[in-house]
Amino acid sequence: MTGSTTAPDGAGTGVEPAPALRRAVRAYLDHLTVERGLSANTLSSYRRDLDRYLVTLAAAGVTDLSEVAETDITAHVARLREGDDAHPPLAAASAARAASALRGLHRFALREGLVPRDASRDVRPPAPPRRLPRALAVAEVVRLLDTVAPAAAVGEQAPLALRDRALLEFLYGTGARISEAVGAAVDDLDTESGTVLLRGKGGRSRLVPVGGYAMAALGAYLTRARPALVTAGRGTPAIFVNARGGVLSRQSAWTILRRAAQAAGLPVEGERAVSPHTLRHSYATHLLDGGADVRVVQELLGHASVTTTQVYTLVTVDRLREVYATSHPRAVPGRSASTAD
Repeated sequence: MTGSTTAPDGAGTGVEPAPALRRAVRAYLDHLTVERGLSANTLSSYRRDLDRYLVTLAAAGVTDLSEVAETDITAHVARLREGDDAHPPLAAASAARAASALRGLHRFALREGLVPRDASRDVRPPAPPRRLPRALAVAEVVRLLDTVAPAAAVGEQAPLALRDRALLEFLYGTGARISEAVGAAVDDLDTESGTVLLRGKGGRSRLVPVGGYAMAALGAYLTRARPALVTAGRGTPAIFVNARGGVLSRQSAWTILRRAAQAAGLPVEGERAVSPHTLRHSYATHLLDGGADVRVVQELLGHASVTTTQVYTLVTVDRLREVYATSHPRAVPGRSASTAD
């Protein structure tokens, strides 16, 4: 035990981490690059997290990972959340990422024989606050969709307007992720059965029904708009294409939704900003509000675990509480029930 649990962060002390610590971190980052293939952004974040960790260890007089105790690590993670003169407090998610980097370093050191034990084995990252998904009300969804071309007016609408309506109806009518929507091919859509094959995370595919409104919008777009659009490009199997005939990008799809949200008077900035995932949240919440079983919604969303889907049940419980509070005669003190039988 080093006694470093009471040491300051060490930033600005001028104490340099020991060469052995630097070598261990370099070896770990090389492992992540070559063996794990992590992205450049993730590696950059891990490097910053580990550099700050080494400064803390150096300030405490630690020269080798074998000298680190579990309390050293938990104290460092706690300081990340609290902040100091040189660093603002980290959000729970960022502190959790830093804790993951530290634990990975110590596990790697144990596997490589650099330390006799893993001091981070029982360290748990801080749990991020649970954020409930933002779901639009049904009336808000309708207002959003009605800002772009209605499917019934196919003869009067420009191709891009028909595409935009089809895209938004598709997102809400299937609960697709934005990547699944722009990655869907025409052959994935079965117009007779009203279903589409979506390719989700981890290579998992699922067949989901497409709502009637979405099928109408897709029919208008596929017959009266897409043929003209694809002639400008080299040909693509994608359902949704851009003005140049190429595959519609995720960013372009996001822009389409943002423009529609602005026109509908919905927020496009801040925590309540409408995003492509907002329509997915709304899809799930409205299904559960309508009585759908949570495991059916899990399959429709393509969640690997029902635990992920159950967060939407919290949204509907909040809604039930609100309805109860405004409707039940004895929900609020001072409100008397009718004496009528």
